[in-house]
Amino acid sequence: MKKMDYFLEMVVLILSLFGLLMIYSSSNIWADYKFHDSFHYLKYQGFFFLIGVFLLLIVSRIDYRIYYRYCNHFLLCSFLLLILVLIPGIGSIRNGSRSWFGIGSFGIQPSEAAKISMILFTSKYLSLNEKYLTSFWKGYFPILVLVLFFFGLIMLQPDFGTGFILFMSIIALLFIAGCSMKFFIGGGVLGVIGVVFLILVAPYRMDRITSFLNPWKDPLGTGFQMIQSLYAIGPGGLLGMGLGNSIQKHFYLPEPQTDFIFSIIAEEFGVMGAVIVVGLFFLLFYRGIRISLHSEDSFAKYLSFGITFQVLFQAVLNLMVVVGLIPVTGVTLPFLSYGGSSLLVSMFSMGILLNISRSCEYQ
Repeated sequence: MKKMDYFLEMVVLILSLFGLLMIYSSSNIWADYKFHDSFHYLKYQGFFFLIGVFLLLIVSRIDYRIYYRYCNHFLLCSFLLLILVLIPGIGSIRNGSRSWFGIGSFGIQPSEAAKISMILFTSKYLSLNEKYLTSFWKGYFPILVLVLFFFGLIMLQPDFGTGFILFMSIIALLFIAGCSMKFFIGGGVLGVIGVVFLILVAPYRMDRITSFLNPWKDPLGTGFQMIQSLYAIGPGGLLGMGLGNSIQKHFYLPEPQTDFIFSIIAEEFGVMGAVIVVGLFFLLFYRGIRISLHSEDSFAKYLSFGITFQVLFQAVLNLMVVVGLIPVTGVTLPFLSYGGSSLLVSMFSMGILLNISRSCEYQ
């Protein structure tokens, strides 16, 4: 085994440490008001960060081929957890979604584990069935049925953002596996029909779309969060207002340490800070794709690409929401937003990617 990609490891740790700093900076006012402890959110995230670093180091030393043998077990566990979380009395409701297991003050989100489980299983499936990938029914149809089934379970919570990330990650894997463009055209049409259906069965999604198109139509309701996010980004200028000097965290931007933490980053560190954060994510993407291209077997190629795409796609989705390019989805910014489940799964995924880098041919 060769040395792993320490540059990638450094990027992950920098993002995570900066996330701790910004979680404290963005949440200390809220935490002091709600819990009489300005370090409340930092303590919890710091706890998960320490576990995450330990997990990263351990997983990066476990041969990735072991997941080839046990990915079916991962998927089955994820399925059972997604079923259990929907049962009243077992799953907890937060922000209108029954997507959490509450353990004291901690919350565990099984849909986060489902994302990496599907990547593992699909990577194995594609590597085993390469000879059938020219056929839609024999090659792609089984995995599409499976991902739509998992998407449906997540939508029952409901959690469209996480389900969408899971679905698009698998579609990206099918694309690089050589799936016909006819499938993507047909799938795009069906996707539009599906989105329309999801809007019709849950009118609040239409409220999010109308607030995205014109947030000033309901500035104190559905458009409030988007307006406050833009108010945070606007005054940041080139170099920002300085660490800890955000105005919007003073009870203007709701829960600024979660989905909209990038707004506070832009307000306190300006364009330069925002560019650095975006640059770190693209460095992560570049190193991940490099690992995928130089992996020694097809399972490693698919797995490393799937992990890399999933992290970057989630980051891009979050940033597009924050700057007002798409409606609010409730997706966190990997490594930076407050949330233990998201951080642990991200660290676990990066540990797998680092282990794959140990066997890359370019080293």
